[in-house]
Amino acid sequence: MIKNIANLGDAAIYCDFGTEVNKEINSKVIKYFMTLRKKNFKGITNLSPSYNKLVITFDINETSYHNLKQEILDLDVEDKIESEFKKIRIPTCFHNDFSLDIDRLEKRLKKSKREIIDLFLKRKYFCYMTGFVAGMPFLGDTDDKIQLERLETPRVKVPRGSVGLTEQFCNIYTFESPGGWNIIGNTPITIFNTTTQKTPNLISPGDEVIFYEITKKEYLKIYEK
Repeated sequence: MIKNIANLGDAAIYCDFGTEVNKEINSKVIKYFMTLRKKNFKGITNLSPSYNKLVITFDINETSYHNLKQEILDLDVEDKIESEFKKIRIPTCFHNDFSLDIDRLEKRLKKSKREIIDLFLKRKYFCYMTGFVAGMPFLGDTDDKIQLERLETPRVKVPRGSVGLTEQFCNIYTFESPGGWNIIGNTPITIFNTTTQKTPNLISPGDEVIFYEITKKEYLKIYEK
């Protein structure tokens, strides 16, 4: 499964699963990530999965690169982890107040707002990874008919809850932050919360996400709760 394992500085291991970005390769990354997390090998301090890589940091006082590399090579990776993944429905409002880049999308894609939203809502999205800002899910894969590059000039502030598109992915901004994704809507629910949820991430790598449309009135009602 792993194409290459290499040193990454003095206290990290770089596991390379390939160069392509797709669900098949990312599923392998997630299987290693979840198996290693369960095994709790001595010395591992952090696991960072991405689209097609896994970075493992470790304490050099407790283990070494060579010992950890051998443990990874000998690892019996769990195949039956799909039952641990969640299926999550995300209410999303596409009112003009929230569809910040819909004019750009209509012009570049040569499609109406309604066509773009319908194509977006028809897909089930796979969470490849979280990152950039805490808990932000990178979800794929969008319909190729609505794939578009990032904004030429990123925004200084993207509102929390914004749902954006870039190339084959969509995401949800967990906090107000800078960003250059094409914003098509906003969700009123909290995606990352360290105080009220058992785990801070509502969406984790491997989860399946379905977006469904709500009105602005419904949005405000959920938001107020």
